[in-house]
Amino acid sequence: MKSYWKLHKVPMVMMLLSCILYYIFAFHFERTEFTKLVVLFIGLLVFCFKIVQFEKLNLKFILATGIIFRIIFLVTIPNLSQDFYRFIWDGELVSNFINPYLNIPNDLILDPNLVIDNAKKLFTGMGELSPKFHSNYPPLNQLIFGIAALLGGKSILGAVIVMRIFIILADIGIVYFGRKLLRKLNKSPHLIFWYFLNPLVIMELTGNLHFEGVMLFFFVWSLYLLSQNNWKLAAVMYACSISIKLVPLLFLPLFLTHFKFKKSVAFYCIVGVSILALLLPFYASEFIANYSKTVGLWFSNFEFNSSIYNVVKTIGVSYFDAKPWELIKTYGKLTPIITILTVLAFTFIRKNDTLNTLITSMLWVLTIYYFISPTVHPWYIIFLVVLTCFTNYRYALVWSASVILSYWAYSDPNYVEHLGILTIEYLLVFSFMIYELSKQRNKL
Repeated sequence: MKSYWKLHKVPMVMMLLSCILYYIFAFHFERTEFTKLVVLFIGLLVFCFKIVQFEKLNLKFILATGIIFRIIFLVTIPNLSQDFYRFIWDGELVSNFINPYLNIPNDLILDPNLVIDNAKKLFTGMGELSPKFHSNYPPLNQLIFGIAALLGGKSILGAVIVMRIFIILADIGIVYFGRKLLRKLNKSPHLIFWYFLNPLVIMELTGNLHFEGVMLFFFVWSLYLLSQNNWKLAAVMYACSISIKLVPLLFLPLFLTHFKFKKSVAFYCIVGVSILALLLPFYASEFIANYSKTVGLWFSNFEFNSSIYNVVKTIGVSYFDAKPWELIKTYGKLTPIITILTVLAFTFIRKNDTLNTLITSMLWVLTIYYFISPTVHPWYIIFLVVLTCFTNYRYALVWSASVILSYWAYSDPNYVEHLGILTIEYLLVFSFMIYELSKQRNKL
């Protein structure tokens, strides 16, 4: 034990200091405390960088460290997001065999025979926005919500703990399959640690109960199966990923040039049938209309931490007297069109025949989508963090560090974003991205 301490003294001290910072974040932090958040986050970023630097060949140490960081959050209520109240609400419906896609909480709360445990607390906790809309969480995610509600013992904290266990296990799975995939791609297996110990990942997934990690578990597993040429099972896992979060749908056209035509059609068929099978228990005649309407709102009604849209809005309002509420609706109609054209360009102009090229195309498609999107929540960047681990680009790691600046909005009583602070965030991201692109171009 003494010899181990001597060999690993510095990283162990940094691990213990990180535990203290995570404890403060989990138990002694309010989301209005912006300065405190930034200080905690910077400290955790430094320790993350140094721990990976010192122990990148020591899987046991990194794995134990990452699990300990996550366990600190196990019995806490999320403090940066209130989405989990809707998760539990939907889970209560699912566990009672009620379709969560058919009725909005604003209507259900008026039902005197409502079977949801802690209904008033969950309804109030959701805030004003979420209860107005139908659920937009895909079927496999709903199943996890249902299990959490069932095993949570009629307790909000109990359901939170169950969901956290799912997320922690998914992160461990990402390390397992991520290391295997990195070896297949002839890259260092330690690169996946930039995901596993990333403070944004730990705070937003385990801490605030966002399910990007579970989606990414199935996604990375699918990519690994592709590297093994097990494309049929890969298609099933890819469908599971989509059935947690819809984001991987963006990349489906890229497989058209990754496989030959017949094989890509077969791949799409398996993905489609698998999604339909997961959706079948929830299907009703109103489902498609309700779900598509709710998903469409993200393009035309909401805005947060945007880059290009903020530039467009500033120019439109300042020089053309545009009305912000009208501008976002118009912009929201253009966003899907630009996204589709981007995906098609990367499908037919770029060769995606190798897995390396395919993953790099995925990285750029998602990056461009986030750049044009009016809503980019911090946890969205986590998908880019995973993708960047398998490529030669690192700008997503810079974004995962700078995106914390977007939380300034929570410190403002009127929930107003600070464009100057957002400019700093995106200057860091664009500057590093341009530097990497020029570096890659010089290599070529």
